[in-house]
Amino acid sequence: MRIILIGNYPPDGQESMERFAQMLDAGLRNAGAATEIWRPVPVFGARVGATNAGYRKWLGYLDKWMIFPLVLRWRQRRPALQESNVRFHVCDHSNAPYLAHLDPQRASITCHDVLAIRGGLGYADAHVVASRLGQTLQKWIFRHLSQARRLASVSQFTLRQLVELTGAGPLAGWRVIHNAFNADFEPLSPVAREAVLHRAGLSFPAPFLLHVGSGLPRKNRSLLLDMVHALGNRWVGTICFAGEPLDEALLAHAGALGLRGRVASVVKPDHTTLVALYSACEAFVFPSLSEGFGWPIIEAQACGAPVIASNIEPMPEVSGGAALHADPTDASAFAAALLALQQPGARDALVQQGFANCRRFETTYMVRAYLNLYGLVPA
Repeated sequence: MRIILIGNYPPDGQESMERFAQMLDAGLRNAGAATEIWRPVPVFGARVGATNAGYRKWLGYLDKWMIFPLVLRWRQRRPALQESNVRFHVCDHSNAPYLAHLDPQRASITCHDVLAIRGGLGYADAHVVASRLGQTLQKWIFRHLSQARRLASVSQFTLRQLVELTGAGPLAGWRVIHNAFNADFEPLSPVAREAVLHRAGLSFPAPFLLHVGSGLPRKNRSLLLDMVHALGNRWVGTICFAGEPLDEALLAHAGALGLRGRVASVVKPDHTTLVALYSACEAFVFPSLSEGFGWPIIEAQACGAPVIASNIEPMPEVSGGAALHADPTDASAFAAALLALQQPGARDALVQQGFANCRRFETTYMVRAYLNLYGLVPA
Protein backbone atom coordinates (compact mmCIF):
# COMPACT_ATOMS: atom_id res chain seq x y z
CA MET A 1 0.00 0.00 0.00
CA ARG A 2 1.15 3.50 -0.83
CA ILE A 3 -0.13 6.64 0.87
CA ILE A 4 0.48 10.20 -0.28
CA LEU A 5 0.04 12.74 2.50
CA ILE A 6 -0.77 16.31 1.49
CA GLY A 7 0.97 18.69 3.87
CA ASN A 8 0.95 22.43 4.42
CA TYR A 9 2.71 25.33 2.74
CA PRO A 10 6.02 25.71 4.68
CA PRO A 11 6.11 29.54 4.85
CA ASP A 12 2.80 29.52 6.74
CA GLY A 13 4.66 28.06 9.75
CA GLN A 14 1.75 25.91 10.94
CA GLU A 15 3.80 23.90 13.43
CA SER A 16 1.01 21.72 14.85
CA MET A 17 -0.09 20.66 11.36
CA GLU A 18 3.49 19.81 10.43
CA ARG A 19 3.80 17.70 13.59
CA PHE A 20 0.60 15.91 12.70
CA ALA A 21 1.78 15.16 9.15
CA GLN A 22 5.12 13.87 10.42
CA MET A 23 3.40 11.77 13.13
CA LEU A 24 1.01 10.17 10.64
CA ASP A 25 3.80 9.62 8.12
CA ALA A 26 6.01 7.84 10.66
CA GLY A 27 3.13 5.75 11.98
CA LEU A 28 2.06 4.61 8.53
CA ARG A 29 5.63 3.70 7.58
CA ASN A 30 5.98 1.68 10.77
CA ALA A 31 2.80 -0.16 9.75
CA GLY A 32 4.41 -1.14 6.45
CA ALA A 33 3.05 1.52 4.10
CA ALA A 34 5.16 3.37 1.56
CA THR A 35 4.56 7.08 2.16
CA GLU A 36 5.37 10.49 0.75
CA ILE A 37 4.48 13.99 1.90
CA TRP A 38 3.61 16.43 -0.85
CA ARG A 39 3.60 20.12 0.05
CA PRO A 40 3.07 23.30 -1.96
CA VAL A 41 6.52 24.65 -2.86
CA PRO A 42 7.19 28.38 -2.42
CA VAL A 43 7.60 29.86 -5.89
CA PHE A 44 5.97 33.28 -5.91
CA GLY A 45 6.03 33.39 -2.11
CA ALA A 46 9.80 32.89 -2.08
CA ARG A 47 10.37 36.15 -3.94
CA VAL A 48 9.70 38.51 -1.03
CA GLY A 49 11.27 38.89 2.38
CA ALA A 50 9.72 38.89 5.83
CA THR A 51 9.32 42.68 5.74
CA ASN A 52 6.76 42.28 2.93
CA ALA A 53 4.47 39.94 4.84
CA GLY A 54 1.32 41.32 3.23
CA TYR A 55 2.60 40.70 -0.29
CA ARG A 56 3.95 37.32 0.74
CA LYS A 57 0.49 36.21 1.88
CA TRP A 58 -1.03 37.03 -1.50
CA LEU A 59 1.84 35.46 -3.41
CA GLY A 60 1.51 32.44 -1.17
CA TYR A 61 -2.10 32.11 -2.29
CA LEU A 62 -0.81 31.77 -5.86
CA ASP A 63 1.53 28.99 -4.75
CA LYS A 64 -1.14 27.18 -2.76
CA TRP A 65 -4.29 27.64 -4.80
CA MET A 66 -3.08 28.01 -8.39
CA ILE A 67 0.25 26.21 -8.81
CA PHE A 68 -0.10 23.31 -6.37
CA PRO A 69 -3.49 22.08 -7.72
CA LEU A 70 -1.84 21.82 -11.15
CA VAL A 71 1.05 19.91 -9.56
CA LEU A 72 -1.40 17.53 -7.89
CA ARG A 73 -3.14 16.77 -11.17
CA TRP A 74 0.14 16.32 -13.04
CA ARG A 75 1.69 14.01 -10.45
CA GLN A 76 -1.35 11.75 -10.33
CA ARG A 77 -0.88 10.92 -14.00
CA ARG A 78 2.13 8.76 -13.13
CA PRO A 79 1.24 5.08 -13.75
CA ALA A 80 2.47 4.03 -10.30
CA LEU A 81 -0.15 6.31 -8.71
CA GLN A 82 -3.01 4.80 -10.70
CA GLU A 83 -2.84 1.51 -8.79
CA SER A 84 -5.75 0.52 -6.56
CA ASN A 85 -3.68 0.39 -3.34
CA VAL A 86 -2.67 4.08 -3.54
CA ARG A 87 -4.42 6.58 -1.28
CA PHE A 88 -4.23 10.36 -0.88
CA HIS A 89 -4.78 12.03 2.48
CA VAL A 90 -5.06 15.78 3.09
CA CYS A 91 -3.60 16.32 6.56
CA ASP A 92 -5.23 19.67 7.33
CA HIS A 93 -8.87 20.57 6.78
CA SER A 94 -7.85 24.11 5.80
CA ASN A 95 -6.56 22.53 2.59
CA ALA A 96 -9.91 20.93 1.79
CA PRO A 97 -10.03 22.57 -1.69
CA TYR A 98 -7.26 20.17 -2.74
CA LEU A 99 -9.86 17.38 -2.60
CA ALA A 100 -11.28 18.73 -5.86
CA HIS A 101 -7.99 17.80 -7.55
CA LEU A 102 -7.70 14.28 -6.13
CA ASP A 103 -9.46 11.05 -7.05
CA PRO A 104 -12.53 11.17 -4.76
CA GLN A 105 -12.59 7.38 -4.47
CA ARG A 106 -9.09 7.33 -2.99
CA ALA A 107 -8.88 10.64 -1.13
CA SER A 108 -9.55 11.51 2.52
CA ILE A 109 -8.96 14.38 4.93
CA THR A 110 -8.48 15.11 8.64
CA CYS A 111 -10.65 17.77 10.26
CA HIS A 112 -8.82 19.15 13.29
CA ASP A 113 -11.46 21.74 14.18
CA VAL A 114 -14.10 23.94 12.65
CA LEU A 115 -13.18 27.02 14.68
CA ALA A 116 -12.09 29.22 11.76
CA ILE A 117 -15.03 28.01 9.68
CA ARG A 118 -17.49 28.83 12.45
CA GLY A 119 -15.74 32.15 13.00
CA GLY A 120 -16.10 32.91 9.30
CA LEU A 121 -19.79 32.06 9.50
CA GLY A 122 -20.29 34.41 12.44
CA TYR A 123 -20.42 32.03 15.40
CA ALA A 124 -19.14 33.95 18.45
CA ASP A 125 -18.46 30.80 20.47
CA ALA A 126 -15.58 29.92 18.13
CA HIS A 127 -13.67 32.92 19.53
CA VAL A 128 -12.12 33.42 16.09
CA VAL A 129 -12.60 36.70 14.25
CA ALA A 130 -12.49 36.57 10.45
CA SER A 131 -11.90 39.41 8.02
CA ARG A 132 -14.16 39.77 4.99
CA LEU A 133 -11.62 37.87 2.90
CA GLY A 134 -11.34 35.30 5.68
CA GLN A 135 -15.09 34.78 5.68
CA THR A 136 -15.03 34.05 1.96
CA LEU A 137 -12.03 31.73 2.31
CA GLN A 138 -13.60 29.76 5.16
CA LYS A 139 -16.87 29.32 3.26
CA TRP A 140 -14.85 27.97 0.32
CA ILE A 141 -12.96 25.58 2.61
CA PHE A 142 -16.19 24.42 4.26
CA ARG A 143 -17.86 23.71 0.92
CA HIS A 144 -15.08 21.32 -0.07
CA LEU A 145 -14.73 19.82 3.42
CA SER A 146 -18.43 19.00 3.63
CA GLN A 147 -18.18 17.10 0.34
CA ALA A 148 -15.39 14.78 1.51
CA ARG A 149 -16.29 11.11 1.14
CA ARG A 150 -13.78 9.94 3.75
CA LEU A 151 -13.13 12.20 6.73
CA ALA A 152 -11.43 11.75 10.09
CA SER A 153 -12.38 14.13 12.90
CA VAL A 154 -9.94 14.39 15.81
CA SER A 155 -12.76 14.54 18.39
CA GLN A 156 -16.42 13.62 18.69
CA PHE A 157 -17.08 17.27 19.51
CA THR A 158 -15.50 18.51 16.26
CA LEU A 159 -17.41 15.92 14.21
CA ARG A 160 -20.67 16.96 15.86
CA GLN A 161 -20.01 20.63 15.09
CA LEU A 162 -19.14 19.81 11.48
CA VAL A 163 -22.28 17.73 11.00
CA GLU A 164 -24.40 20.52 12.51
CA LEU A 165 -22.92 22.98 10.01
CA THR A 166 -23.73 20.73 7.07
CA GLY A 167 -27.35 20.41 8.18
CA ALA A 168 -27.33 16.71 7.35
CA GLY A 169 -26.43 13.46 9.04
CA PRO A 170 -22.79 12.29 9.08
CA LEU A 171 -21.68 10.48 5.95
CA ALA A 172 -20.80 6.80 6.14
CA GLY A 173 -17.14 7.60 5.51
CA TRP A 174 -16.91 10.13 8.36
CA ARG A 175 -15.59 9.01 11.73
CA VAL A 176 -13.70 10.08 14.85
CA ILE A 177 -10.00 9.24 14.99
CA HIS A 178 -8.34 10.79 18.03
CA ASN A 179 -4.88 12.24 17.60
CA ALA A 180 -1.98 10.25 18.96
CA PHE A 181 1.02 11.80 20.70
CA ASN A 182 3.18 13.69 18.22
CA ALA A 183 6.35 13.14 20.29
CA ASP A 184 7.52 11.18 23.33
CA PHE A 185 6.10 12.43 26.61
CA GLU A 186 6.91 10.78 29.94
CA PRO A 187 7.76 11.97 33.46
CA LEU A 188 11.28 13.16 34.16
CA SER A 189 12.77 12.47 37.56
CA PRO A 190 13.29 15.49 39.84
CA VAL A 191 17.05 15.39 39.20
CA ALA A 192 16.64 15.11 35.41
CA ARG A 193 14.05 17.85 35.10
CA GLU A 194 16.04 20.24 37.30
CA ALA A 195 19.09 19.63 35.10
CA VAL A 196 17.08 20.37 31.94
CA LEU A 197 15.55 23.54 33.37
CA HIS A 198 18.95 24.69 34.63
CA ARG A 199 20.50 24.22 31.17
CA ALA A 200 17.61 26.22 29.70
CA GLY A 201 18.32 29.03 32.15
CA LEU A 202 15.01 28.63 33.97
CA SER A 203 15.11 29.18 37.70
CA PHE A 204 11.73 30.56 38.79
CA PRO A 205 10.53 29.72 42.30
CA ALA A 206 8.57 26.54 42.89
CA PRO A 207 5.74 25.71 42.99
CA PHE A 208 4.47 26.87 39.62
CA LEU A 209 1.39 26.56 37.46
CA LEU A 210 1.97 25.88 33.77
CA HIS A 211 0.12 27.06 30.68
CA VAL A 212 1.21 25.89 27.23
CA GLY A 213 -0.07 27.53 24.08
CA SER A 214 -0.27 30.65 21.99
CA GLY A 215 -1.45 34.11 22.92
CA LEU A 216 -4.69 33.82 20.94
CA PRO A 217 -7.68 35.20 22.87
CA ARG A 218 -9.37 31.78 22.88
CA LYS A 219 -6.44 30.35 24.84
CA ASN A 220 -7.64 32.50 27.76
CA ARG A 221 -4.21 33.07 29.32
CA SER A 222 -5.47 35.85 31.59
CA LEU A 223 -7.59 33.39 33.57
CA LEU A 224 -4.45 32.04 35.25
CA LEU A 225 -3.75 35.52 36.58
CA ASP A 226 -7.31 35.91 37.83
CA MET A 227 -7.16 32.42 39.32
CA VAL A 228 -4.02 33.13 41.34
CA HIS A 229 -5.37 36.51 42.39
CA ALA A 230 -8.53 34.78 43.66
CA LEU A 231 -6.38 32.40 45.72
CA GLY A 232 -4.76 35.27 47.61
CA ASN A 233 -2.40 33.98 50.29
CA ARG A 234 -3.81 30.44 50.06
CA TRP A 235 -1.32 29.67 47.28
CA VAL A 236 2.03 31.35 46.72
CA GLY A 237 3.86 30.41 43.57
CA THR A 238 4.70 31.34 39.99
CA ILE A 239 2.69 31.25 36.78
CA CYS A 240 4.70 29.97 33.83
CA PHE A 241 3.47 30.65 30.30
CA ALA A 242 5.23 28.47 27.72
CA GLY A 243 4.74 29.25 24.04
CA GLU A 244 4.41 32.65 22.45
CA PRO A 245 5.86 35.74 24.17
CA LEU A 246 3.58 37.53 26.62
CA ASP A 247 1.74 40.49 25.12
CA GLU A 248 1.54 43.92 26.70
CA ALA A 249 -2.11 43.52 27.67
CA LEU A 250 -1.39 40.37 29.68
CA LEU A 251 1.60 41.97 31.39
CA ALA A 252 -0.47 45.04 32.21
CA HIS A 253 -3.18 42.83 33.70
CA ALA A 254 -0.57 41.03 35.79
CA GLY A 255 0.70 44.37 37.02
CA ALA A 256 -2.79 45.58 37.90
CA LEU A 257 -3.32 42.45 40.02
CA GLY A 258 0.06 42.81 41.73
CA LEU A 259 1.32 39.61 40.12
CA ARG A 260 3.96 40.92 37.71
CA GLY A 261 6.77 39.48 39.80
CA ARG A 262 5.12 36.06 39.83
CA VAL A 263 4.89 35.61 36.07
CA ALA A 264 7.49 33.74 34.02
CA SER A 265 7.64 33.26 30.26
CA VAL A 266 9.36 30.48 28.33
CA VAL A 267 9.22 31.35 24.65
CA LYS A 268 8.85 28.36 22.33
CA PRO A 269 10.60 25.80 24.53
CA ASP A 270 12.22 22.84 22.79
CA HIS A 271 10.69 19.42 23.37
CA THR A 272 13.00 18.40 26.22
CA THR A 273 12.36 21.65 28.07
CA LEU A 274 8.61 21.29 27.56
CA VAL A 275 8.67 17.78 29.04
CA ALA A 276 10.65 19.09 32.02
CA LEU A 277 8.10 21.87 32.57
CA TYR A 278 5.19 19.43 32.45
CA SER A 279 7.05 17.12 34.86
CA ALA A 280 7.89 19.85 37.36
CA CYS A 281 4.70 21.94 37.53
CA GLU A 282 2.30 21.72 40.44
CA ALA A 283 -0.57 21.68 37.95
CA PHE A 284 -1.13 22.21 34.25
CA VAL A 285 -3.91 24.75 33.66
CA PHE A 286 -5.76 24.76 30.34
CA PRO A 287 -8.68 27.24 30.45
CA SER A 288 -9.22 27.36 26.67
CA LEU A 289 -12.49 28.77 25.38
CA SER A 290 -12.49 26.70 22.18
CA GLU A 291 -10.45 23.79 20.80
CA GLY A 292 -10.72 21.04 18.26
CA PHE A 293 -8.73 18.54 20.32
CA GLY A 294 -6.30 19.94 22.91
CA TRP A 295 -2.99 18.09 22.67
CA PRO A 296 -1.47 19.75 25.78
CA ILE A 297 -4.00 17.97 28.02
CA ILE A 298 -2.67 14.51 27.25
CA GLU A 299 0.94 15.74 27.03
CA ALA A 300 0.67 17.00 30.60
CA GLN A 301 -1.03 13.80 31.78
CA ALA A 302 1.69 11.66 30.18
CA CYS A 303 4.33 13.62 32.10
CA GLY A 304 2.59 13.16 35.44
CA ALA A 305 1.06 16.62 35.79
CA PRO A 306 -2.43 16.98 37.26
CA VAL A 307 -4.64 18.86 34.81
CA ILE A 308 -7.17 21.60 35.48
CA ALA A 309 -9.03 22.39 32.25
CA SER A 310 -12.16 23.97 30.82
CA ASN A 311 -15.39 22.11 31.32
CA ILE A 312 -16.46 22.74 27.73
CA GLU A 313 -15.95 20.15 25.01
CA PRO A 314 -13.71 18.70 23.75
CA MET A 315 -11.61 19.05 26.91
CA PRO A 316 -13.56 16.47 28.98
CA GLU A 317 -13.61 14.12 25.98
CA VAL A 318 -9.82 14.28 25.65
CA SER A 319 -9.08 14.16 29.39
CA GLY A 320 -11.21 11.05 29.76
CA GLY A 321 -12.43 12.39 33.09
CA ALA A 322 -8.86 12.31 34.43
CA ALA A 323 -8.76 16.07 35.02
CA LEU A 324 -10.50 18.68 37.13
CA HIS A 325 -12.82 20.72 34.92
CA ALA A 326 -14.19 24.19 35.57
CA ASP A 327 -15.98 27.04 33.82
CA PRO A 328 -13.29 28.92 31.82
CA THR A 329 -14.97 32.22 32.65
CA ASP A 330 -14.88 31.55 36.42
CA ALA A 331 -11.46 32.14 37.97
CA SER A 332 -12.75 31.21 41.42
CA ALA A 333 -13.76 27.77 40.15
CA PHE A 334 -10.26 27.18 38.82
CA ALA A 335 -8.83 28.39 42.14
CA ALA A 336 -11.06 25.93 44.01
CA ALA A 337 -9.84 23.13 41.73
CA LEU A 338 -6.24 23.89 42.62
CA LEU A 339 -7.07 23.86 46.33
CA ALA A 340 -8.82 20.51 45.86
CA LEU A 341 -5.51 19.08 44.66
CA GLN A 342 -4.03 19.88 48.06
CA GLN A 343 -6.28 17.32 49.74
CA PRO A 344 -4.47 14.13 50.86
CA GLY A 345 -4.14 11.69 47.98
CA ALA A 346 -6.05 13.86 45.50
CA ARG A 347 -3.07 14.84 43.36
CA ASP A 348 -1.60 11.34 43.13
CA ALA A 349 -4.98 9.83 42.27
CA LEU A 350 -5.53 12.30 39.42
CA VAL A 351 -2.03 11.70 38.07
CA GLN A 352 -2.59 7.94 37.95
CA GLN A 353 -5.91 8.43 36.19
CA GLY A 354 -4.12 10.62 33.67
CA PHE A 355 -1.56 7.91 32.92
CA ALA A 356 -4.40 5.45 32.30
CA ASN A 357 -6.19 7.89 29.99
CA CYS A 358 -3.06 8.35 27.86
CA ARG A 359 -3.18 4.75 26.71
CA ARG A 360 -6.10 5.68 24.45
CA PHE A 361 -3.82 7.84 22.34
CA GLU A 362 -1.13 5.35 21.35
CA THR A 363 0.01 5.72 17.75
CA THR A 364 -0.81 2.14 16.79
CA TYR A 365 -4.53 2.73 17.49
CA MET A 366 -4.59 5.90 15.40
CA VAL A 367 -2.71 4.38 12.47
CA ARG A 368 -4.95 1.32 12.27
CA ALA A 369 -8.00 3.59 12.31
CA TYR A 370 -6.57 5.61 9.40
CA LEU A 371 -5.78 2.46 7.41
CA ASN A 372 -9.37 1.41 7.96
CA LEU A 373 -10.58 4.85 6.84
CA TYR A 374 -8.56 4.38 3.64
CA GLY A 375 -10.21 0.99 3.11
CA LEU A 376 -6.88 -0.82 3.34
CA VAL A 377 -7.51 -2.89 6.50
CA PRO A 378 -10.70 -4.19 8.14
CA ALA A 379 -12.11 -2.52 11.24
